[in-house]
Amino acid sequence: MRPVFWSRTYQLGEGLTLELGKRTLVMGILNVTPDSFSDGGRYMAVDAAVEHAVRMVEAGADILDIGGESTRPGHEPVPADEEIRRVIPVIRAVREALPHVPLSIDTYKAETARKALEAGVHIINDIWGLTADPEMARTAAEFGCPVVISHNRRETGGYADIARDVAADLLASVRTALDAGVDSYNIWLDPGIGFAKEYEDNLDMMGRLAELVRLGYPVLLGTSRKRFIRHTLDLPADDVVEGTAATVALGIAQGCQVVRVHDVDRIVRTVRITDAVVYRQADIRGEAGVPWTK
Repeated sequence: MRPVFWSRTYQLGEGLTLELGKRTLVMGILNVTPDSFSDGGRYMAVDAAVEHAVRMVEAGADILDIGGESTRPGHEPVPADEEIRRVIPVIRAVREALPHVPLSIDTYKAETARKALEAGVHIINDIWGLTADPEMARTAAEFGCPVVISHNRRETGGYADIARDVAADLLASVRTALDAGVDSYNIWLDPGIGFAKEYEDNLDMMGRLAELVRLGYPVLLGTSRKRFIRHTLDLPADDVVEGTAATVALGIAQGCQVVRVHDVDRIVRTVRITDAVVYRQADIRGEAGVPWTK
């Protein structure tokens, strides 16, 4: 199945614009947590977080995704007030240092999302796809911001057909968003690689991403340093950049338009060469920058 790249332009306020359909956007991960599986505690201090944010943007990040709760397997949930305490000072400091860079808040709690949006964030990235907090969809609608709806389930595995089941779950979350008043234009999908999926499920989903793209919404792919890559290569989280790069290239070739990564510098190189080939072929076929008509 050939990729389609949906064309959308977002006016995020204060002169910030985000454009999809011309090239792959790179979202850099900024974890403000003590227990992240790959960089826990390194960026808890505001100065360290800002320094890392600046490095990622200099390396080519288009968006920065700030999170205050680890989502690694077996993580301890963080109360909203603690999550807010962690992320808001970082958001404000990053906005001051990088006013030209769109920011995303990685949270499934509406209270955290609201405080982050008020502090200057532009995008909500919800790993529970609007299912964990009934107020999240209404918050996204109220602020009129893009929202990333990620696939997740309470139980791991048990899929009859991985791509169809993931699509059905995501479309149920899309309906929740629409019913709450979220503009269809603001919806992005994420297949939730690594969430509620066995090793083979992740591999199978990676090979069928184009089926999600064909649903008509931009797809964000977050595979960076995930366990299925580490398992395949039998390497630790900080030594799998080639594996992440391979999954990024596979995703772009199937139509994913945003990739969420830790190793921005090296993945940007992967994105540029993959885009040079894939977007050129899509341009030839008239399938790059396809106007969104849903």
